[in-house]
Amino acid sequence: MQNEVHIMTTRKTMAIATVAVTGLFAATACSSENTEVPQTPETTVQEETSAEQNHEHGDDASGHEGHEHAEDGGPAPEGMTEAADPTYPVGTEVILAADHMPGMDGAKATIVGAFDGTYTYAISYDPTDGGERVTNHKWVVQQELEDAGEERLADGTEKVVTAEHMKGMKGATATIDSSTDETVYMVDVEADGMTMKNHKWVVESEIKPAN
Repeated sequence: MQNEVHIMTTRKTMAIATVAVTGLFAATACSSENTEVPQTPETTVQEETSAEQNHEHGDDASGHEGHEHAEDGGPAPEGMTEAADPTYPVGTEVILAADHMPGMDGAKATIVGAFDGTYTYAISYDPTDGGERVTNHKWVVQQELEDAGEERLADGTEKVVTAEHMKGMKGATATIDSSTDETVYMVDVEADGMTMKNHKWVVESEIKPAN
């Protein structure tokens, strides 16, 4: 009888020990799972950082629209001749019919300078700051091209630009795409939420009366 009791007690002790050990392993496994650091958030942060960088780089898109124009274009270059009797005198409010940048076409503007006796050019060039090529930029005048002389330059002529209408323009070698001898104007204009003073240039065919 005593032996039977001893055997039963031993079996109970072993069973309790087995349950305890099993519980310990289970608890350890749960603890291990809970302390693992998920890798997904780190990847997400990298992706978000990359997306932010792409957004910033997107501000420097190729072509004319992607480049920032100065808020104040400054005075006309030396050697310009003020128009004696322009169609749109200084102070005239007009409507622009040019699409040099977003928001310009149809925008109200004020004439702040009118000049004749020069040639005005559309040009293409590779910016000196490493930006993508700008094509058919409108406009630069004869006085903003290095060693341009006084004669009208033929399409395809290459000249160094001395103006800085946009970043990377000054010092760039440009190719003449087209030219005009129209009266050329400087304007104050608000386009695409930005107010620009002394914006260079718009030619007469790109201007309409405000009334």
